[in-house]
Amino acid sequence: MDIVIKLSQFLLSLSLLIILHELGHFIPAKLFKTRVEKFYLFFDVKYSLLKKKIGETEYGIGWLPLGGYVKISGMIDESMDKDQMALPPQPWEFRSKPAWQRLIIMLGGVTVNFILAFIIYIGMAFAYGDMYVANADLKDGVLIENPAMIKAGFRTGDKIISIDGKKVENFDKELNMNIILAKQVLIERAGKQETINIPNDFADQLSKYEKGLLVGMRIPFAIASVTPESGNTSLQPKDLIVTLNGQDARYYDQVKTILESNKGKTIPAVVLRDLKQVPVTVKVSKEGKLGVGVGGLNIESLEKLGYYKVSTKNYSFFESIPVGLTKGKDQLVSYGKQLKMIFNPETKAYKQVGGFAAIFNIFPSTWSWETFWSITALLSIMLGVMNLLPIPALDGGHVMFLLYEIISGRKPSDKFLENAQIVGFVLLITLLLFANGNDIYKAIVK
Repeated sequence: MDIVIKLSQFLLSLSLLIILHELGHFIPAKLFKTRVEKFYLFFDVKYSLLKKKIGETEYGIGWLPLGGYVKISGMIDESMDKDQMALPPQPWEFRSKPAWQRLIIMLGGVTVNFILAFIIYIGMAFAYGDMYVANADLKDGVLIENPAMIKAGFRTGDKIISIDGKKVENFDKELNMNIILAKQVLIERAGKQETINIPNDFADQLSKYEKGLLVGMRIPFAIASVTPESGNTSLQPKDLIVTLNGQDARYYDQVKTILESNKGKTIPAVVLRDLKQVPVTVKVSKEGKLGVGVGGLNIESLEKLGYYKVSTKNYSFFESIPVGLTKGKDQLVSYGKQLKMIFNPETKAYKQVGGFAAIFNIFPSTWSWETFWSITALLSIMLGVMNLLPIPALDGGHVMFLLYEIISGRKPSDKFLENAQIVGFVLLITLLLFANGNDIYKAIVK
């Protein structure tokens, strides 16, 4: 059932983005009286799953879910319709339109992608608001378990002060990505500030370990169940360990460390039970375990227990507009930095480029509209940016040649554009194989 939910979210998000992107080309084409022969969700190689002709346009769904397209008359595109291009230009054809109209048609898809992302972020700000923990309230620092983070110099208990000179105000889901993209992180450890320089190949180092948060919130050791074999009958479900062997053990990481140093011993402890501190005695196994099941606590429970103060900020419709625009802008800048890392060989971030499996795996196995829209907004930005790359066969390639035509007053020949389209198509296939090959390699190796 989990995979069905993930697949449903993946296909819904992908279909929505493709249809709206192609609609961005379709609408200005129709406004400029340019004939659109086909409008397809997914590619109809050899045959279509569904199709219906309305007016001069055939609408359909293809069987190959690698994207979608609109076929515009008189345009050199992935269809490589040389027979049509060999005929004299017609007034309704793309090639007969002024360069500025052709430019608007080609920019329509990415424009819709960016507008969609900003609309989603505005809607999310209005519908969900912001839930966060103020960075200043993390008085005992953060949890660091990722080996690459430890290798870089981070330790559990560190307080993240600033990233690349920008003060960290809130502990939120953007913090981890900001660290990946950072050059320097200022921390506070044992009352002293220290600068950690992030390695150039940090993204590559992260890929060698299990996926997970780089920086997490320290949580208490909450007991969910007690096995009879453990001998720890003094412990009960819902107990929270407070001290072990006279040492502070408010957090799970502290408990693990103390248990490791007291293997095979019986030691005193204090637990929080029904909001009261209760002294108990516990037996530590030779493996450094208590023989209990550990349960998780949600952020609301942690707040009630006094571990963290959770803040929620709600926005009116008009307040959500600048908030959403700012979030969209920040996400766009962040993705630009990620692309810069990928194209920089020193970072080795190109090894982390993923294909459809990577996109599929970012969707959760449980349905959450908030998560769905957040991922869809990010994918919309990614689709817009990728399509703007100046590669023939992408919108950015067409835009590049149109700008050349507008500036120079000379239109590239159809033969040149056909050859450029072939080169761009080969390049895209190579990138597609590389990205999906990375997915296969990771699946085999890990």
